[in-house]
Amino acid sequence: MTTVHDFSARDIEGKERALADFKGKALLIVNVASKCGFTPQYKGLEALQRKYAERGFAVLGFPCDQFGHQEPGNEEEIRNFCSLSYDVTFPMFAKVEVNGSGAHPLYEHLKTSAKGILGTEGIKWNFTKFLIDRNGQVVKRYAPNDKPESLAQDIEALL
Repeated sequence: MTTVHDFSARDIEGKERALADFKGKALLIVNVASKCGFTPQYKGLEALQRKYAERGFAVLGFPCDQFGHQEPGNEEEIRNFCSLSYDVTFPMFAKVEVNGSGAHPLYEHLKTSAKGILGTEGIKWNFTKFLIDRNGQVVKRYAPNDKPESLAQDIEALL
């Protein structure tokens, strides 16, 4: 059976990173954007990272520019924005596509493992979140308007 750990992605520094590096951790995978109405969720995502990291949890941010051109910057600009604006410490990856023929294989897996509202697979907007258990299995999908702090109980259940 395929798990999140079977994939790799380029990190924000341009290095290929195996998601197997996160085996044994619960994860929250999020497609993020710097110029979105939901961008302030970076604060809540970072709060989850800081609260639960020592217990085996990590947020993984995947910038995406497929929704309203809300992530126009390059990786260096994204990294600087996240650091300066939200003091992000969680792992960030290079820009990916989450829908369409160029969708990253990880996102193809996430979308088929946890469908959206009415059984749809496509990602509807920035800050769609996927909760992953310690074994790399997709547990739940959250809508962009689900605030990070509202996920705490589900994260606690995996830790």
